[in-house]
Amino acid sequence: MTEHTVRSYDADLEALRRSLAEMGGMSERMLGDSTVALVRRDTSLAQKVISADQRLDNLQRDVEERAVLTIARRQPLAHDLRELISAIRIASDIERVGDLAKNIAKRAVAISGQFQPPPRAVVGLEHMSRLVQAQLKDVLDAYAVGNEQKALEVWHRDGEIDALYTSLFRELLTYMMEDPRNITFCTHLLFCAKNIERIGDHTTNIAETIHYLVTGESLDLNRPKFDTTDISVEAVAGK
Repeated sequence: MTEHTVRSYDADLEALRRSLAEMGGMSERMLGDSTVALVRRDTSLAQKVISADQRLDNLQRDVEERAVLTIARRQPLAHDLRELISAIRIASDIERVGDLAKNIAKRAVAISGQFQPPPRAVVGLEHMSRLVQAQLKDVLDAYAVGNEQKALEVWHRDGEIDALYTSLFRELLTYMMEDPRNITFCTHLLFCAKNIERIGDHTTNIAETIHYLVTGESLDLNRPKFDTTDISVEAVAGK
């Protein structure tokens, strides 16, 4: 990071970076805890995740307000302006990660005490969550050190998440058709899986922002997408 003649400007940028680091750490914990709460049906842990979301929202608003104020006061150009714009973008994506983790936690509360579905359904969702947690950690690390290459590696891994989501989607529908008692629980798991897949999309958003921050250009590539869940239930059943 470059040093500036006005030391207070450097202090402004450093404060934004610290806030984003705190937001990133919170979002990682929220995703991990919400998944554990879902798998273990731990309503206490789920409530902890739900409560944490307000703190994340407050941090996001603070980052946005301070970034806008810094732009107005300093009138930065080139890389400095990109860093402030990138901070706003990344804060927004992290805040959405928190919202999606909160949604998973709410599902964990909703299904507590309900009929237990086939264990493989939960295992598949847990595996998918671990992969997305790794993506989130890696892309936040890439932002912290300005590593565009590491960010692009995360970007390219998004197709794997989409493919896993499609597989899990098919599997859950099969369980629902095999035994009506699975319908409520598996429907909740479907929503949770979609929330996890959307978190993966936000990690790719952050990766694209890092590319913009480092190069000054938008990423001129089509995202790797392998989500085919627009297929019908009849197609899944082989009808």
